[in-house]
Amino acid sequence: MGYLKELLQRMGKKIKKEAEPPPKDVFDPLTIESKKAATVVLMLNSPEEEILAKACEAIYKFALKGEENKATLLELGAVEPLTKLLTHEDKIVRRNATMIFGILASNSDVKKLLRELDVMSSVIAQLAPEEEIVIHEFASLCLANMSLEYTGKAQIFENGGLEPLIRLLSSPDPDVKKNSIECIYNLVQDFQCRTLLQELNAIPPMIELLKSEYPVIQLLALKTFGVITNDKESRVMLRENQVLDHLLKILETKEWSDLHVEALEVIAHCLEDMDTMILMQQTGMLRKLLSFAESSTIPDIQKNAAKAITKAAYEPENRKLFHEQEVEKSLVTLLGSESDGTKIAASQAISAMSENSSSKDFFSSQGIPQLVQLLKSDNDEVQEAAALALANLTTNHVANSNATAEAEAIDPLINLLASNRDGAIANAATVLTNLAMQEPLRGSIQGHAIMHAIVGPLSSTNTRVQSKAALTVAAIACDAEARAMLRSSGGLEPLVQLLYSKKEDVRKHASWAVMVCASDEPMSVELCRLGALDILEEINLSVSRKNKFSEAAYNKLLNNNLSLKYSRMGYLSSSNIISDGFYDYGRLNPGTRLLPLKELCLQELNDQRAVLLINSKSDVSPPPSMEDKSSDVGYGRSISSSSSLRRASKEKTSTGFGSPSEEKSEPASGRNTVITKTGGKEKGPRKGRGKKEEEKVKEEEDVNAAPKLAGEGGPEKEWYPPHDPDFCVYVYEVTKSILPITSIKEQIEVLAKYVADKMGGRIPKERLNDFSWELHISELKFQLKSNVLPIGYIKKGTFYHRALLFKALADKIGVGCSLVRGEYGRAWNEVKLLNESRKGVTGLLPHPEMYIVDLMFHPGGLMKLQSREADIYQFI
Repeated sequence: MGYLKELLQRMGKKIKKEAEPPPKDVFDPLTIESKKAATVVLMLNSPEEEILAKACEAIYKFALKGEENKATLLELGAVEPLTKLLTHEDKIVRRNATMIFGILASNSDVKKLLRELDVMSSVIAQLAPEEEIVIHEFASLCLANMSLEYTGKAQIFENGGLEPLIRLLSSPDPDVKKNSIECIYNLVQDFQCRTLLQELNAIPPMIELLKSEYPVIQLLALKTFGVITNDKESRVMLRENQVLDHLLKILETKEWSDLHVEALEVIAHCLEDMDTMILMQQTGMLRKLLSFAESSTIPDIQKNAAKAITKAAYEPENRKLFHEQEVEKSLVTLLGSESDGTKIAASQAISAMSENSSSKDFFSSQGIPQLVQLLKSDNDEVQEAAALALANLTTNHVANSNATAEAEAIDPLINLLASNRDGAIANAATVLTNLAMQEPLRGSIQGHAIMHAIVGPLSSTNTRVQSKAALTVAAIACDAEARAMLRSSGGLEPLVQLLYSKKEDVRKHASWAVMVCASDEPMSVELCRLGALDILEEINLSVSRKNKFSEAAYNKLLNNNLSLKYSRMGYLSSSNIISDGFYDYGRLNPGTRLLPLKELCLQELNDQRAVLLINSKSDVSPPPSMEDKSSDVGYGRSISSSSSLRRASKEKTSTGFGSPSEEKSEPASGRNTVITKTGGKEKGPRKGRGKKEEEKVKEEEDVNAAPKLAGEGGPEKEWYPPHDPDFCVYVYEVTKSILPITSIKEQIEVLAKYVADKMGGRIPKERLNDFSWELHISELKFQLKSNVLPIGYIKKGTFYHRALLFKALADKIGVGCSLVRGEYGRAWNEVKLLNESRKGVTGLLPHPEMYIVDLMFHPGGLMKLQSREADIYQFI
């Protein structure tokens, strides 16, 4: 070997120096080829930079292949060691780790873990200017993925991530721009981020993105503008930076049609700014915008243009500017679009523009027929939007209401009351209410069975629908026919239930409707039966719940149900005119329901206070046959009135009243005792009968009067209230003899004496206890087998009998008086008379004063009313 070496040296050949053996304490290099991700994950804990870099590179490639691989890496525990590598000293390791997180952060479970590990500050640090563009790209991608959820947004904001993201909007790399604007778009969904964005002057670099050659960047920039322009300050900044020019350029570029919708949305927000609106009008941009919307064939563009008009039209000045640009014509054109979305948006824009009176006038001739046609659409949302437009157009506008009716809108509007959409029902009810303000149209609406259709909305659980439906009832129930239809359709029950509502406008409108429905006695009685009066009374006791309509409805119910009013309130004013069918049940205890007259008449005889009935109707039942001519079929008892007429004849001689028996052909029949002045005269009762004979006749009558209630024994017949022939005589006599008296005071005095004479005459105060009126009443109840006594049957009456008779007769002849119930069986009448002592005094006019009428001790006497209780009880 040594020889060979020496020989080679001589030949001039270089001989390689033998390698020195490695130190014994150094590990020989080892090349490993791993096919398991778990092995590579373990390598992430290596202290060697080269191994870390290669492991990260392999994991990056593995993660790129799909979501399953990302989940696998999470399960293998790769995330935690990777987070430490984000701050590694070696740039390559740091870059590769950042790239991995850019990919992994799209996985929701990885995002959750990253939030828990609080690595946001480390990721944001990779956005530093000195870092490579690749790091910027994947760090911003990671932030874009993390910002999709609220907690991620909050962490980015708290760690100051917004400022470096705004800086990266000017990066030369399009991917960095895209990721940065996407992250900013996600962040500005939060108000705090939008405020900071304005402070950081982010608008100029964002505007530059609109000029990008990449549509995705332009789109994200437009979307971001669409969010931030919800704030007034941002709209001002956009105007100052002339962003509208860029937006209009996008609209004018057909190649950018995929950006038109978002551009229009930004313009819509900008139009809410008055200065922007004026600027667009002055520069002609507004006219261009309207023309663009009208001529476009893309439904979404038309829809968003209409939405832009809608938003801007909420400002009065904007509506004025739109009207000057004839926006109404554009909107009417859009109503004819084939797209339902465009129809809806156009209808909503018309609704907004209808706040302008000039625009409202324009739609009288154009637009309303198209809206009516949309009511028949198969799309519920289209129907709702069209109904809303009509509701606004017809509010306080007669011409539009007429135009709507002429376009045959009533039928589809009533059909819409059965819609599945609460908004459509409420809008349709509003239109019908507006139309019903005009009497001719109200009649037409009633002819379409509106009251049957409104029952459903009244029963709705939606408070807006309830409120509008109640208002519709209030507008239409002015006529008796409409009220009857509502009652027969079962609409009163849900209407009364609305009075319980906790919503103020529902209670108010329901009270209004009840007030209108209570315009006649049958409806008032039915409403009271359903509990309306009790509910209203409860409402009116509450300071927070009562309203003017609840008070008016309560009074209306009582004033059209005087029997109930007198039982509950113990007072009838001079304007409360007692009519036939009125009955005095007595004082009604709280919580007690007043039974109807029919039920009271059909009750078994009891020992309770007699119910007093006023009834001057003579033809209350079918005419009796010849065999039955002498009986009163209406009451169900055979009661002759001959004795009444004889007594009236006898009283004539002492009081000077003319007896109707002289002008009646068949006084005994009890029929038609009220005779007109043109009626033929008849022979009076035969004279010369003694007192005994009259008493005998009376006894015969009492026997005939014993009898059955109507409907007892035999087929069921229509029920009629008990007939009162004597009261008919009273009415006739006072009409003939007292009505012609010209002095009101004299009328009162004569009527008081007349009432006293019919009720047992004058009773001296000291003999009041000897006046056995109770026995008389008991006998009548027994004879009639009823607790209900017609007032004319009572011949011995105390205070409350006389006061009721006085009020009933006074109302018949137009003498104003009130009826007041007192304590201890007392009742009295109050009248208003002029103070005669002031006559003739210079500068003083006669002053009306209240007086109480004496019907017991000195009939016809009047006492000036000073203090109610003490003086009254001393007087009566």
